[in-house]
Amino acid sequence: MSQTTLDRFRHSLAAWEAGPLRKSLERLPERSPSFITASSEPVARLYTPVDVDGIDPVDDIGLPGVYPYTRGAHPTLHRSKLWTMRMFAGFGTAEETNARFRYLLNQGQTGLSVAFDLPTLYGYDSDAPETLGEFGKCGVAICSLADMEALLDGLPLDQVTTSMTINSPAAIIWAMYIAAAEKRGIPLAKLGGTLQNDILKEYIAQKEFIFPPRPSMRLVTDTIEFGAREMPLWNTVSISGYHIREAGATAAQELAFTLADGFEYVRWAIARGLDVDAFAPRLSFFFNAHNDFFEEIAKYRAARRIWAREMRHTFGAKNERSWLMRTHAQTAGVSLTAQQPEINVVRVALQAMAAVLGGTQSLHTNSLDEALALPSERSVQIALRTQQIIAHESGVTNTVDPLGGSYFVEALTTRMEQDAYRMFGEIEALGGVLPAIEHGYFQREIADSAARYQHEIEQKRRIIVGVNDFTEAAPVRVPLLKMDRDGERRQFERLARVKRERDNGAVQSRLAALRAGAQGSANLMPFLLDAVNAYATLQEMMDVLRGVFGVYQEPVIL
Repeated sequence: MSQTTLDRFRHSLAAWEAGPLRKSLERLPERSPSFITASSEPVARLYTPVDVDGIDPVDDIGLPGVYPYTRGAHPTLHRSKLWTMRMFAGFGTAEETNARFRYLLNQGQTGLSVAFDLPTLYGYDSDAPETLGEFGKCGVAICSLADMEALLDGLPLDQVTTSMTINSPAAIIWAMYIAAAEKRGIPLAKLGGTLQNDILKEYIAQKEFIFPPRPSMRLVTDTIEFGAREMPLWNTVSISGYHIREAGATAAQELAFTLADGFEYVRWAIARGLDVDAFAPRLSFFFNAHNDFFEEIAKYRAARRIWAREMRHTFGAKNERSWLMRTHAQTAGVSLTAQQPEINVVRVALQAMAAVLGGTQSLHTNSLDEALALPSERSVQIALRTQQIIAHESGVTNTVDPLGGSYFVEALTTRMEQDAYRMFGEIEALGGVLPAIEHGYFQREIADSAARYQHEIEQKRRIIVGVNDFTEAAPVRVPLLKMDRDGERRQFERLARVKRERDNGAVQSRLAALRAGAQGSANLMPFLLDAVNAYATLQEMMDVLRGVFGVYQEPVIL
């Protein structure tokens, strides 16, 4: 827009504010003296060309599928290929979860996504005393290659991609997946999927860490190196803002902290001696899709722009695929309410729509009953149907980035980007991501944001339908998932059978080799694959690593 046209618009805007707007407010005052986003950021009454003055339509916004990717990762985006509909699932035994995966694939799901139970996430076998009462409650139990074989039985691993949400034991679980596929004759080069493997966000938010940060980063770097050499279709790290947001972060904090973690993984891989273009195209991201519709859309757009710029100019990547951010999104579990759970369907639909309009390549929609229990088969079907309605009935996939050029969206995108760079500066001032974790920077920032959000709810500055307004006293009547109570016994029996029938001499030999490898500097993936193929259990391998690396005790942060 020329300066002359902009000046004319400013004159028209001033006249509108002095005339029609003033008269309207005298007759009908606004509902609140201030309006805020879900991140407590102010929202102006109106966004106009004045708010996007200085935003370059070529360098900042651009076109879909080209640098800086603000308008989307691909030129035709969902006109050519819909996002992967990947419903997160896992409970009880491997057989129960396998049955859920088969059901979802029959219902039109296009990718697998595995949830693991707490013992597995913390590197324990199901029969460990520390895990009493936790078997299968928040995901599937995986103790050995035998469990992984049962989990994947009959699933088309060479036709669908698999995402696995696991972090501290990620390298071991990945080795089990690889070994199970190879036993079925599927070569590594044909396996596609994503390993979450984002240990930094565990120290920042989710707290499912085991080892201290530096040996944990070594393990992540081992997987990046192994994947770059052996598995060209696999994303070895899913850099995850989702859990940061669930812990109480704002959208801008989720954006900044996630990208800072991503840059740290890049630095470690480069320090290992890897060329940035050899591994960066296989890094992926995982963001939250929260309630504030436009703020969420702006977050995805800003994320792509920042990642592209930094990979190109800071890290010197020359391959365009290294500049390209590929994103999975999941609707916000923390936004779901136990009160009036049926209306969670509406929340999830709006959040999913924001993720699609933000340009996600993969999406999970939460189920209406997840504030009460693991999702039932019926509620999972509704959640999947929500994605299918957006894809085939809403019309939002008919054009690429339909909100591109919106004064509000572009202004929000730029503000989000500016906030992220401010936080990057604060992290660097502390010495980088690991020192910032050790100083408690991330933890304090998230805690402050979470407290502010809760205070706004308590003061009714923020309305949560069914919780602090529009409430009802009727009891909840939603059919909940019931797991097979006999599953735990069968799990213990399989684990005992594995230990009885395997070659225990071979297991001990390979665990000893793993220990020696961990004490040195070799890539541990070959050692883990050897141990997995001998049917060493998850806890046996993790105990070896715990013995070498130690167990991290988080410092008290006030």
